[in-house]
Amino acid sequence: MHYSSGNYEAFVHPRTPPGAEHKTAWFVGAGLAGLAGAAFLIRDAGVAGQRITILEQQPLAGGALDGGDVPEKGFVIRGGREMEAHFECLWDLYRSIPSLEIEGASVLDEFYRLDKDDPNYSLQRVTQDRGEDVLDKALLTLNEAAQKNLLSVFLASHQEMENQRISDVFGADFLKSNFWLYWRTMFAFEEWHSALEMKLYLHRFIHHIAGLADFSSLKFNRYNQYESMVLPLLKWLQGHGVQFRYGVEVTDVQFDITPARKQATRIDWRKDGVAGGVDLGADDLLFITIGSLTENSDNGDHHTAARLNDGPAPAWDLWRRIAARDAAFGHPDVFGAHIGQTKWESATITTLDGRIPPYIARIAKRDPFSGKVVTAGIVTVKDSAWLMSWTISRQPHFKQQPKHQLVGWLYALFVDVPGDYVNKPMQDCTGEEITQEWLYHLGVPLEDIVALAATGARTVPVMMPYVTAFFMPRQAGDRPDVVPAGAANFAFIGQFAQTRERDCIFTTEYSVRTAMEAVYILLGVERGVPEVFNSTFDLRTLLAAVKPLRDGQPLAIPGPAFLRDYVMGKLAGTELGDLLGKYKLIEK
Repeated sequence: MHYSSGNYEAFVHPRTPPGAEHKTAWFVGAGLAGLAGAAFLIRDAGVAGQRITILEQQPLAGGALDGGDVPEKGFVIRGGREMEAHFECLWDLYRSIPSLEIEGASVLDEFYRLDKDDPNYSLQRVTQDRGEDVLDKALLTLNEAAQKNLLSVFLASHQEMENQRISDVFGADFLKSNFWLYWRTMFAFEEWHSALEMKLYLHRFIHHIAGLADFSSLKFNRYNQYESMVLPLLKWLQGHGVQFRYGVEVTDVQFDITPARKQATRIDWRKDGVAGGVDLGADDLLFITIGSLTENSDNGDHHTAARLNDGPAPAWDLWRRIAARDAAFGHPDVFGAHIGQTKWESATITTLDGRIPPYIARIAKRDPFSGKVVTAGIVTVKDSAWLMSWTISRQPHFKQQPKHQLVGWLYALFVDVPGDYVNKPMQDCTGEEITQEWLYHLGVPLEDIVALAATGARTVPVMMPYVTAFFMPRQAGDRPDVVPAGAANFAFIGQFAQTRERDCIFTTEYSVRTAMEAVYILLGVERGVPEVFNSTFDLRTLLAAVKPLRDGQPLAIPGPAFLRDYVMGKLAGTELGDLLGKYKLIEK
């Protein structure tokens, strides 16, 4: 396997690898990684869809990419997906998946046209004082010490950041800046999370710095992630004959391991309480999704709090059994044994009539019923004790959603501290109480909050014990390689597998990249895997990031006036001088 960039390999149709017609493939997990892996096997490796089986514990595919109308509860989305133009593997996949909305178009075509017609741009990224504006919302408020702090982490080696927390490498000046407020709520970082992941994110998304305060570089689907992303891919796979077996809990994988070779030999599972499994031969391939960010999620309802389920966790227990067999298979407890540090809670809010939408419109500065961008991403409540963020995406968010209703999503990073209106932690709150806290921060009159929360909305809270497990401090080897050294017929895929590239987790791109690497390595696909966007190596991107990081201030040339004039004279008319001027880093 190799990486590629540019058009030369982007449009190649690879030849079928030798022996691919005899291969049989098994996938553990029907999340995005599993679905993508099956698609790459068919499209790029020439494996017949009828020879691919996907085993899934849940009753439907999609994993964390969910969205549905739960009986007696209401609409539920556990999370949302922020996407961008440079998810190279994701868009490589979806260019081949037909749209369910536009005849003759791909999902990528549909997504591209939507963003062209209705570009994403937030008019109110943050509020305070019960829905009021924040005067410095367009600034990142990094003082000189914080700027130096950020630069030192950016330039540090990966090894220096291993097993370090964000609070170990960033000081108080940085942690009180708007940059950190926007960054942590956009990506769900906590101060005790991995400094290494923070560094990877800085490099991966350096081209987002200029849009950090307004989300102008983000893009979103037309509908919820299940209907917009999972269903088209699912239909395509089913059309190619891929077999889906739901309600199957994979309990173990057997291996034949020698110093030179590792071979998966059997999958053990349980369905309807009955043990079963399949032996794997030389032509059988196995792709294992390890870990799970949505494992043991619990839905409450408008009158019931979601429970924190810290009991048996099948996906994590499977990885623990596998990891016990070889040091190359990772260390799951680095990530999955810290529920107090990896949990947070989200809630899906459905407004039921016309009373709440005007408060949303006041903050979003847009008509939420227009069918176009509303908040354009999360609105963070800066002075929320829970550090609450909420969003209203394009409506309707579900195809079957009544036209007079709005479906929004809310989450909080501090779920175990009392709220500002509801004097109890979010994790102990019913959907109605979470709605009260939200209405308080929307600026609803105090005397109207209780009645409006009771009758004007229906809210489903969801507690997720492992949702940021992959952000725990780690070091090399804690995540197994996608294809470990010596692996003959198996690969690890998903958010807890280690790609060979410098990508970062908690993105749809990462799930698809691990699947693509797994297929290309095991089958020897002759086409290159698209490399991660090279923004961190592009001088123009780096220069474009400097001005917003300095809140618009140009670079200061130290020394007396005659020296500054001399330097400016030398820069005039040069490539460097032109670049510095283009990005407004020096005064003319």
